[in-house]
Amino acid sequence: MTVRNNGRDPFVHLTKRAPVSALAGLLIRAGAFVFAVLLCAIVVWIMIGVDPITFLKTMFTGSFGIQKLENAKNFTSFWRIFTSSYFWTTFKTGCKLLLLAVALAPAFKMKFWNIGAEGQFLAGAISATYIMFNYPGLNPVVLLILMLTVSLIAGAIWGIVPALFKAKWGTNETLFTLMMNYIAIKIVDFFFNKWRGTKSALGIINIDSEAGWLRSLWKGSESAWFRNEDLIFMVTVLIIAVLMYYYLRLTKHGYEIAVVGDSQNTARYAGISVRKVIIRTMALSGALCGLCGFLCVSSQGHTVNSNLAGGYGFTAIIVAWLSRFNTFTMVGVSLLIVALENGSALMSNTYSDLGFSVAFGKIIVGVMLLFVIGCEFFINYKVVFRARKTQKEAVEA
Repeated sequence: MTVRNNGRDPFVHLTKRAPVSALAGLLIRAGAFVFAVLLCAIVVWIMIGVDPITFLKTMFTGSFGIQKLENAKNFTSFWRIFTSSYFWTTFKTGCKLLLLAVALAPAFKMKFWNIGAEGQFLAGAISATYIMFNYPGLNPVVLLILMLTVSLIAGAIWGIVPALFKAKWGTNETLFTLMMNYIAIKIVDFFFNKWRGTKSALGIINIDSEAGWLRSLWKGSESAWFRNEDLIFMVTVLIIAVLMYYYLRLTKHGYEIAVVGDSQNTARYAGISVRKVIIRTMALSGALCGLCGFLCVSSQGHTVNSNLAGGYGFTAIIVAWLSRFNTFTMVGVSLLIVALENGSALMSNTYSDLGFSVAFGKIIVGVMLLFVIGCEFFINYKVVFRARKTQKEAVEA
């Protein structure tokens, strides 16, 4: 006896797509981004009357524009113009986001969802600032080494604490690391208010002596293009990105991280100490976030506040995820996100009188990122519609 299923299949259902090639995936992502840009350009045209060509031109200028390059008479004047360009700002800020994303890569590959990069960054930043603020009379080299050391330790501690609870008691690392962010923020607020006293703001720390500034290492020496705090910061970040790539792919520790991320039971069967790997990896992740805090205090802002990270501790999660933990890919993704932010900032400055506000610019950036992230769904899945039954099948039914 044959039992027929009279239930009807759903009209639309999802199926797992066969793995696409790297080139196909790249083309799909690029197509999603181009479509998002064109859509945003049309929306801006309708809303405030700025035509798409002007919109794209302004966005590009705000991201990568180099103005008055024709005034460069020699290398020194060219370097001065270049380091004040939009491109320089985009690359400098992009490296800050890149370092935080690189710091998250080992934890995420281990499937430890570290949402605490913001707090680990601030822990490193406030530790460096504490030494910088209270011991300005130390030798410049000693002072910077001490600042670097306490930043790495503080960031590592902020990563180890949730790792210990996860490894020993299986706590939820997402909530734990998220809550650690707020503790770090309030610690920074406490010292910020204490140090500023009756002033409205803390301002630049050690502005007269430049103690704790990276440039204090060559203070009094002849200025040279390679003695640039931002340049040293960016080169340092790029070197760390390269080292992290090889660490995750070519070292024993990287292999253990991958195995633990795939299956903790398999890792235990292979003789890998899961608890040790979790704690070690989160110490590394937190220390790199702390390093980013040190670099931002010593070579960029020369001050501290609870907004120093600028929300990039959370944005770095998007960068790490979109890059599939490939630190080379993170370079491009980080620059793309910061370029969109800087381009929309110039749009809001230029056309604020027409209604292009800062909030409108953030919406534009959000829409573009939404399309790029959303295309991942179509790379991994495909939509299948129910086929019509043939006449023979309809009669049999």
